[in-house]
Amino acid sequence: MTEQLRGGDGPVEAAGSADWETVRALAARFEAAAAERGVVPPQSHVLQVLKIGEEFGEAAQAVIGATGSNPRKGRSHSWEDVHDEVCDVIITGMVALARMRPDAAAYFSSQLTLKAGRFLPVPPPAPPLREDPA
Repeated sequence: MTEQLRGGDGPVEAAGSADWETVRALAARFEAAAAERGVVPPQSHVLQVLKIGEEFGEAAQAVIGATGSNPRKGRSHSWEDVHDEVCDVIITGMVALARMRPDAAAYFSSQLTLKAGRFLPVPPPAPPLREDPA
């Protein structure tokens, strides 16, 4: 089941439960791998948050390549590359949250609702129904 949020061009679907199951599986896998190396929370959480920064850097590099902003390299990336790197940032962030919070999906949903409420207008309530005179 997916939740729907208000969006400018219609509803925007939030990540569904199957997506969060995958995220939780990735989080468990990475947490186990870290533990095997002797890295335990909160250190493993810090490293996962730093990984978000690394992925962001790759997204930034792809934007520079897609726009040809570096004259030495020219157009080294496509916008599809940018999309892929942005997904990496999002996935890494979701995994970080899942590694830090057992209620990651619910917490994310509540934060998304809270933050979206700052920018998206609340739809006006529906007018009350009037009875038709017969």
